[in-house]
Amino acid sequence: MPGQSGGLIGSVSAPGNQVTFGGGFAYPSDGSAVSSGALTGSATTNTSATEAAANAAAEVNGLSLFGGEITASQVVARARATAKNGQGSGDLSGSTVSGLVVLGQAVSASPGQQIALGDWGYAVVLAQGASPAQHGYRNFVTALEIHLGADHGGLPAGSVIQVGYAEAAATAAPPPPKPPAPAVTTPSRPAPKPSARGAGSEDPKPGAAATRGPIVRTVPKDLQVRLTRGGYVFPVHGPASFTNTFGAPRAVVGWHHGEDIFAPMGAPVLAVARGTVFSVGWNDIGGNRLWLRDTEGNEFYYAHLSAFSPLAVDGTQVEPGDVLGFVGNSGDAQTTPPHLHFEFHPVGLLSLGYDGVVDPNPFLLAWRRLEDIRLVPGATWTPPVAPPSRAPRPGAFLLSASDISTASGAQPGSLLRALAAQLPSVEDAQGGG
Repeated sequence: MPGQSGGLIGSVSAPGNQVTFGGGFAYPSDGSAVSSGALTGSATTNTSATEAAANAAAEVNGLSLFGGEITASQVVARARATAKNGQGSGDLSGSTVSGLVVLGQAVSASPGQQIALGDWGYAVVLAQGASPAQHGYRNFVTALEIHLGADHGGLPAGSVIQVGYAEAAATAAPPPPKPPAPAVTTPSRPAPKPSARGAGSEDPKPGAAATRGPIVRTVPKDLQVRLTRGGYVFPVHGPASFTNTFGAPRAVVGWHHGEDIFAPMGAPVLAVARGTVFSVGWNDIGGNRLWLRDTEGNEFYYAHLSAFSPLAVDGTQVEPGDVLGFVGNSGDAQTTPPHLHFEFHPVGLLSLGYDGVVDPNPFLLAWRRLEDIRLVPGATWTPPVAPPSRAPRPGAFLLSASDISTASGAQPGSLLRALAAQLPSVEDAQGGG
């Protein structure tokens, strides 16, 4: 829960095999938000010199959320990971949600299924992910996850309810190297002449790739970075939630280089500072992604967008709060709830390349405490209020139209012009005269 500790029951981990049992769960104490019957959790590991296995399971019976708006007879999360000879595999097939009923409608659960919850949130069923790790495997599953985009049932917007989470990871040493082949004596030849670049070095042949030993990427610890002067804003507009996952293990890149900010699909993604947009496009990991360089040289990375705004063009100059795109789950985040992956690369560490990054969490917490950006008439998507008008200053207007393709997004006045041909006149709206 944003700004509060929330509640947790049944958390276990291994090594050191553990099992927990509970007669039920209620939050708050009257169970008005979450209540359940019996629950169990277990975590076990088995290892040997060449093989490793990990198992995690969580089971919740008789689940009820918000006084019966969401119910399930049983929620089960199971994760298994094994590794042998430096290779791994896993299994999440034992995860199920049985007897699920959402707002009076029975739902047949399927992995990654997302269900709208009126105008106050959404649910994700069997959210899961898996990734090969170095010499092993890691996977996880959340059997049922509820995200609140608005206050509901006594819980504030941004709250997340997770029922049944299991994660397993296993690694094993690679097989021993094969014994070297017997030495073969060959006629001697003159040693190569040193190149102009220094003794002992040779230029690689044209078209040949130079190789080097493995690179170990480590998480930077206890770096103290101060942002330079200038206004900064939180990168997602509206309800959003995040926890500190910087440095957590990740496939391909080794560890989590940023923070995941969860928000409703399509929530506006904002420029955190005045600066220049660059490297707008797609890659397999980040999906729709872009970079922003502020006026002092600090760089910010945005990933997993569902779409870009017209401002998301290489070289565009933007102001704090300008809309760059919209929250999504593109790239390797397709099986996860919509979120923005956000990174902070301070100017003093850019020489380190992609690993020149620091934990953005303290900055996000500071920016989140700032007052939300007011949508200023004439500068965003709202029509200006005429000086003699007594109408209140706009926050946001909900407008509808069948075609706004002629609009250019965040450009002042363009959306209003696109709507002008489709919106009824004042006289028509008032019945004439």
